Amino acid sequence: MELYFNPTAMGIIFGYYAIVNIALYTMMVVDKKRAQKNAWRIPEKNMYILSVLGGGTGGLIAMVFKRHKNRHMDFILVFTTTAILHMVVAFLLIGKFAFHVN
Repeated sequence: MELYFNPTAMGIIFGYYAIVNIALYTMMVVDKKRAQKNAWRIPEKNMYILSVLGGGTGGLIAMVFKRHKNRHMDFILVFTTTAILHMVVAFLLIGKFAFHVN
């Protein structure tokens, strides 16, 4: 019995989560700058959607380092919950597709 590693599956999984998290982080940075300039803001539902799609970690990082939406308990709850959920999902996907036994 041998364990095989599938780098393509691992790359797809990490790539997907990297793109979604960077997108949410960038969206929050842009929204923060717009808030400071009193300009048109990005709708909060767009941030929630990206969080549910797997960007919760990027949202949490933006909350900490850019101090954006860090006093909104609903954002803290949603970003934290989705970050934990997607870490579990990523772990399960890696176990299912990136490694297999022959």
